[in-house]
Amino acid sequence: MKFRCSLFFTAMFGLVSESSFAQAVIEGRVELPKTSAAPVMIKRYEIVTKDGVLATKPPLAVVYLEGSFPRRNSTAETQMLQKDLTFAPTLLPVQTGTRVAFPNLDDTYHNIFSLSPAKRFDLGRYRPEETPIPSVVFDVPGLVTVRCDIHEHMRALILVLDTPYFAMSDPDGRFRLSGLPSGRHTLKAWLSSKTTLERPVELTRGTTLRVNVP
Repeated sequence: MKFRCSLFFTAMFGLVSESSFAQAVIEGRVELPKTSAAPVMIKRYEIVTKDGVLATKPPLAVVYLEGSFPRRNSTAETQMLQKDLTFAPTLLPVQTGTRVAFPNLDDTYHNIFSLSPAKRFDLGRYRPEETPIPSVVFDVPGLVTVRCDIHEHMRALILVLDTPYFAMSDPDGRFRLSGLPSGRHTLKAWLSSKTTLERPVELTRGTTLRVNVP
């Protein structure tokens, strides 16, 4: 019995090890839009509109892998905070079907809403100690602009993606995607409501592909 159990755990460990190390990785850099803002040690991001185009300032990218991937069975959950009369994070990528909670950490009321075609909602006025924390399930891919009806300057973006493989770039445009399936896919980099860069990639098990976009 002990020998058979040992074989069982050895086999299971082999499966786990193989699945863990056999997946592909993409890392690289996205060329972010040039900005005239002076460099600072701590950057506070905001959503800006220029000629009807929404983007973050300073610039950031959401990098994601597009393809035919299995849908998730359970609902993932994440948060977009309201703190110091701003949203944090300002740009939030999520997979389709994710529930996003909107905790109020300010000592005042907020009223979070969106009129975006991908998700229309209005959470109404609520206090910091409100329970349960108001939340929304984002079940349609697309860009959702989130605002506060009380504090007009507050604005954020939720990018709903039909893929489980995505990551935010750092301020220099560097990114890393791990745990990727092998095969031919499309790598995309969202920069604004009007600009998404893309390039085809072919991934091989257990390898790291280095890609710059564009």
